[in-house]
Amino acid sequence: MTTYELLLIGGGAGVGKTTVAWEVSAVLQAEGTAHCLIEGDYMDQIHPAPDDDPHRAAITERNTAAVWANYAALGQRRLIYTNTVSVLEEPMIRRAMGGGGIRSTCVLLTADEATVRERLAQREIGSQFAAHVERSLRMARHLSERAPADTVRIPTDARSVRDIALDVLHAAAW
Repeated sequence: MTTYELLLIGGGAGVGKTTVAWEVSAVLQAEGTAHCLIEGDYMDQIHPAPDDDPHRAAITERNTAAVWANYAALGQRRLIYTNTVSVLEEPMIRRAMGGGGIRSTCVLLTADEATVRERLAQREIGSQFAAHVERSLRMARHLSERAPADTVRIPTDARSVRDIALDVLHAAAW
């Protein structure tokens, strides 16, 4: 039976999930390590959105399963999956990957409020800045409280993206 490896990178907006995931991928590419990356935010971009959470989760799972099936058919064994709540959705992502034979690592990236505000100010230039910051901070608290006990927490404040990526790879033992 093939063993697959799953690296889930989660955290509130502005902690650096996407940037760190791309850097993790760059490090793996430089080492010649086969892997694939799914940005989970794109797995449920649909309008009009399903009315309730079970349907939204179902489309995420179906889309992730379809993309993973294509990667796995090409021989991929390692998946990096990033999304705000990915560390809470490990069972769903595991199902999307086909169930058993998966070794997973959950990483929760963290940042203090000042860092989140600074980072979001660089990309949220419209009227939604304050609301986006509030949602991010609320989600960070939620994730901190609800993340599985074995989740690795990695702070991103005042650190280089490469150093954070290397910590993520160390946590995953890749």
